[in-house]
Amino acid sequence: MWEYLEHAVVHTISDTITMLPFLLGAYLLLEYLEHRSSDRMAGLLSRSGGWGPVGGALLGVVPQCGFSVAAANLYAGKIITTGTLVAVFISTSDEAIPVLLSNPGGAGKVLPLLGAKVLVAVVAGLPVDLLERRLHRAQTQPIQPDFQQVCGHCGCSQHGIFRAALRHTLHIFAFIFIFTFFFNIALDLFGQAALSRLLLVGNVFQPAVMALFGFIPNCATSVLLTRLYLTGSLSFGSVVAGLSTGAGVGLMVLLRANRNIKQNLRVMGYLYAAAVAAGTLIELLG
Repeated sequence: MWEYLEHAVVHTISDTITMLPFLLGAYLLLEYLEHRSSDRMAGLLSRSGGWGPVGGALLGVVPQCGFSVAAANLYAGKIITTGTLVAVFISTSDEAIPVLLSNPGGAGKVLPLLGAKVLVAVVAGLPVDLLERRLHRAQTQPIQPDFQQVCGHCGCSQHGIFRAALRHTLHIFAFIFIFTFFFNIALDLFGQAALSRLLLVGNVFQPAVMALFGFIPNCATSVLLTRLYLTGSLSFGSVVAGLSTGAGVGLMVLLRANRNIKQNLRVMGYLYAAAVAAGTLIELLG
């Protein structure tokens, strides 16, 4: 047993330690972009009108949780439509982008992933708005949002970009290290074939399972999905499905800020249906 542990520790350190400087660099860039533009993007989204899902899909690709949190608050305040919120949640990738950027060979996977999620977000968001209008449930009441509270939950704005980036880097690196460690142990103990069967590798139902997994409202979810994708355990369709339902803390904020339970369940239903349909279609076409 100690041999397995020693082997797993050595491999985990070698697999992850080189990621640290790239992960910090990615977070420095993302923190700068988010703190410079999050208020402006939220304002644009609130004025996007009938094209809200398109704007939400494009603006939602900016990594980090801030914009999905903003969209959840705007939706609870009846400022954006259901389709716009769905589009933002689908296109948001939480921690997936910095993890990809920090991994050797992962940068080339960023644009295909973002492109697929934006397309899914638009294709899902527009019909959702049409359906909601037919059901007379569109949100139209204008309310002036307080954009300064968009990312207040993380405290980043009070401590500067570098400290926020360093905190995110260490937090996500810890998740990556722990996941890689246990993944290496499982690989040594059970073998690649057993793990592949457990994760439904090559199974058309994998996207449906990963879409359910994506609902877990924690940044560790997107980290795990991305790492599994990088190791080849998840297909492209499955990681798209999982990250399409994984809106980070945005979903938690929605459940807290919007007290209409039926509305929240509809949003989750739209997310799951779009994620499974997109992931399964990608699987079948691939």
